[in-house]
Amino acid sequence: MKSVFSMSLIAVTLFSSTATLATEYPLTIENCGFTHTYQQAPQSTVTIGQAATEILYTLGLSDKVKGTSVWFNEVLPEFKEVNAGIPRLADNDPSFESVLEKRPELVAVQYEWHVGDQGIVATRDMFHDVKVPTYILPTDCDNKDNSVGLDGTRLDQFSTAALYKSIDQLSDIFDVSDRGDQLVASLKQRESTAIERAKAAGSQGKTAVFWYSSAAMDIDPYVAGQKGAAGYLMKTLGIENVVQSDEEWPTVGWETLAKANPDIIVIAKMNRRRFPADDFEKKLEFIKNDPVTKEMDAVKQGNIVIMDALEMDATIRLINGLEKLTDAVEQL
Repeated sequence: MKSVFSMSLIAVTLFSSTATLATEYPLTIENCGFTHTYQQAPQSTVTIGQAATEILYTLGLSDKVKGTSVWFNEVLPEFKEVNAGIPRLADNDPSFESVLEKRPELVAVQYEWHVGDQGIVATRDMFHDVKVPTYILPTDCDNKDNSVGLDGTRLDQFSTAALYKSIDQLSDIFDVSDRGDQLVASLKQRESTAIERAKAAGSQGKTAVFWYSSAAMDIDPYVAGQKGAAGYLMKTLGIENVVQSDEEWPTVGWETLAKANPDIIVIAKMNRRRFPADDFEKKLEFIKNDPVTKEMDAVKQGNIVIMDALEMDATIRLINGLEKLTDAVEQL
C-alpha cells in the first residue's frame, strides 16, 4: 500500500503543478538509433506497452492518449477511471492498422521487439513512411542488444538512469518538463530510501531468484538475468542473483535453481495469459508441490514475494519493486 500511495501523491502533485518550463521547439531527440525533430508537442499518441502508457498518465497526459495496448497488470489505481475511457486496441500485440486508425502524432513504445527492425507490430520505418514518429523507451535499447535472445541481452547493468531519461525525454516532447522533473525527483528519493532500509536490514549476502513465467509448467522457467531490471533490484540492494546469464529473461532448469537454493523467490503476477505460468497462483502451486522445488529453503520457510510483472521490469513501477524487495529483506 505504501508504494501505491506514493505513486498517487506523485500524480496529484503533477496534475496540480502550476509552474511551467516550456520546451523550445523545434526539439531534436535521438532515440534508439533514430533522430526525430518535433516542431510542436504531439496532440495525440498511441502507446504500445503499459510502461509507456503509465508514464504518460503520471505526467498528466492522458488526454493525449488515443489508444493503448500490451497490458501486463491492472492499471495503477489512481488511473483506473481515466483509463476506462481510452480505447484498448489489444491486451497484447495490436495490429499496425489499428494503431494508424487512431491517427497518432506519436507512437510511444515499451519494447523494441514490438516496433523495431523485426517488430511484430511494425518496423519503425513503416510508421515513419506514413509520417508517424515513433519513440521507444530508452529502457529497452540503451546499452542493450535486442538481436540476441527472446528479450535481448544487456551490454551493461540496467540502471534507473535509462528510466529517468525516458521520463525526461517524453516530458520534453510533450512540453511538460516541469512534471517530468518532479516525477524523477520523487522516484530518486524513494530509490535512495529503499536502498538505505535494505542495507540496514542486512541485505548483503542474501540470494534470490525472480521467476517471470514459463512456456509450460513442466519446463525450464524464464528467470531474471544478471543485467536486466530485475537484476538491478537485486544488485542495488546487495542481494546475489543466483542466475548468471546476462540475457534479460533466460531459461534455467529447476534442478540448477534448487541447487543454488536462494533465500528469496520472487514470483511475477500478471493479467496476461500467454503462457500457463503467467498465472501466479499456478506458479505457487507448482513450487510447493514439485518434488524438486518443494525442498528449497525459501519454499519451506515461506520466503516467497509476489510482485507485479511491471515491478520487476523497466517501468515507473520498478521502484515499487525495490520497496517490496526491501520489505522482504526486513522480514527475513
